[in-house]
Amino acid sequence: MDAKLLEILVCPLCKGPLVYKKAAQELICKPCRLGYPVKDDIPVMLEEEARKLPAEEEV
Repeated sequence: MDAKLLEILVCPLCKGPLVYKKAAQELICKPCRLGYPVKDDIPVMLEEEARKLPAEEEV
């Protein structure tokens, strides 16, 4: 994942910062508790594609 791209990407819902989890291939929005998938180094920033993070999962 390109570092420059990570600097400018924000959550499409709250416009907050995202955390890249390389092992899971996800961009995590902590306030929204959503995980946006990264497929072939391309972030999929669609709400309907995001995974809702369970309450017990640490973000």
